[in-house]
Amino acid sequence: MRDYKKLDVWKKSHELNMLVKKNIAVQFPPEEKYELRSQLTRASLSIPLNIVEGCGRMTDKDFAHFLDTALGSTNEIDYCCFCAFELSYISEEDYLLVNKRINEVRAMLISFIKFLRGNGNDPKP
Repeated sequence: MRDYKKLDVWKKSHELNMLVKKNIAVQFPPEEKYELRSQLTRASLSIPLNIVEGCGRMTDKDFAHFLDTALGSTNEIDYCCFCAFELSYISEEDYLLVNKRINEVRAMLISFIKFLRGNGNDPKP
């Protein structure tokens, strides 16, 4: 069993979740409360939660499965933020900032998944 708080990928995903909840989703109009905003915040929370849940698994294969799910949520928030930008809910500056963080988390997850599956070099999880 791993300590999720020691994983760089968890730390980055937690920071991304906080950015989304505190700075991005709050800018959405009230009519998006139960649609795009809800989808975005649930997906952003899903990333660190899946990393945490995967840390409790006994095998690398099981852990990689949860990281796959986290990666899917990363892609989901990528689109939600792009959509929010296209709808002018967030500024270009905010979009570029959150997109950079999303891409960092995505790259770290892909690297860690490859490592756990035995076809990657030693990552910095």
